[in-house]
Amino acid sequence: MITARQLADQLDAQLGGNEQAWDMPLERVSALDKAQSGSLTFLASRQYLAELPDSQATAIVLKPDMAEQAPGAAALILVADPYLSYARVSHYFSREPAPTGHIDVNAVVAEDAVIGAGVTIGPGAIIGSGVSIGEGSQIGAGAVLDAGVRIGRNTRIMANVTLCHGVVMGDDCRVQPGTVIGSDGFGFAPDQGQWQRIAQLGTVRIGNRVDIGANVTIDRGAIDDTCIEDDVIIDNLVQVAHNVVIGKATALAGQVGIAGSTTLGAGCTVGGQAGFAGHIDIADGTHFTGQAMVTKSIKEAGVYSSGWPAQASREWRRTVARLRQLDQYEQRLKSLEKALATQPAAPESEDSE
Repeated sequence: MITARQLADQLDAQLGGNEQAWDMPLERVSALDKAQSGSLTFLASRQYLAELPDSQATAIVLKPDMAEQAPGAAALILVADPYLSYARVSHYFSREPAPTGHIDVNAVVAEDAVIGAGVTIGPGAIIGSGVSIGEGSQIGAGAVLDAGVRIGRNTRIMANVTLCHGVVMGDDCRVQPGTVIGSDGFGFAPDQGQWQRIAQLGTVRIGNRVDIGANVTIDRGAIDDTCIEDDVIIDNLVQVAHNVVIGKATALAGQVGIAGSTTLGAGCTVGGQAGFAGHIDIADGTHFTGQAMVTKSIKEAGVYSSGWPAQASREWRRTVARLRQLDQYEQRLKSLEKALATQPAAPESEDSE
């Protein structure tokens, strides 16, 4: 158990509210409107401010300027950024199994694999020849680390992840179940009605503190390597093609697709289902909303969109009908402009006396 006083110490935060609640045990994290005695909750947005006075939480993380509306029975942990503070303290309540430092008897580990101190390897995992695993890392059940894979310290590879041969990953990374890293890129040359596969000679290099979601695919490079730099976060069902480079601290939401040899700069954010053509470069700090279709390089950072927001079906049908008529309207406009251009100029009128 942990208390509001202890959390405030961890966050270097100010305590307020009911002093008797400062040392009460906190058993769980709950939403603001569902919190009960023993709950920790947080308020990060004024959108939910109306729910604050009625919250039954034992402790609430919030900004100082919201404290006056908090319930009198709660301990208040006063911080500048409640959402970031919540992210930090949420780990105290995680139910994720702790590493055991044990190698399961049903795991298959090559004789020449180098396994660091305190590494956990789950049942059915396969550790290939020449693999190196840094100390404190965890390999989930059924995961496959093919020949020559290297991962750093305190990295967690979850169940049924596949790291193909030669993949390199740094320290403090997490890879969610079902992800495949280092599969062949989509490289084929046309050959008289058939396709000649191109050997993919590079690998995938992933930096430190990279978080990769479930069922992500990251292809190995064709010649040079596919590179994911430090602090990148990737949501579920993302496709990263061969020779893509993703800069430091960039974030990709679910179902993003990036075609081969594209470079995303550092500090970019990409909304869900956005797609990138191949062989383009994106400036640092560029942001894309959901379903953006990016077909050319972007040299100036900013916010870019191209997805079409949903609207009522009746309105959408009218919009589509008008779109289909745009060419007709353009031709009519050109005809009118041409007719006006051939009209004689109107004579200037004399001022009336």
